[in-house]
Amino acid sequence: MPDKTKPNFWLDLISQFMELFLKSSNKRKRTYHQHVVPYEDRWAVRREGNKRITSKHKLQETAIRKAKRLAKKYKADVIIHRQDGTIRDRINYD
Repeated sequence: MPDKTKPNFWLDLISQFMELFLKSSNKRKRTYHQHVVPYEDRWAVRREGNKRITSKHKLQETAIRKAKRLAKKYKADVIIHRQDGTIRDRINYD
């Protein structure tokens, strides 16, 4: 336990607190970009950074419509992938 009787104790404590606060505020913020990706023999919508799939669709066009609705709601992007996983298109709804 630090010695509270030292003259700089409170100043050091506040300084450490501010440093921790500033470090925590620099973390990447959650994005709501929606990716349309191949999934097994179908297509899926997945939020960027998520492992879990938001929805599965038989057709890519249906998955794109779902991704567009979500992206408009959160003012995000839709990133459409090809069957091989490369990016085909990006639509911005900022």
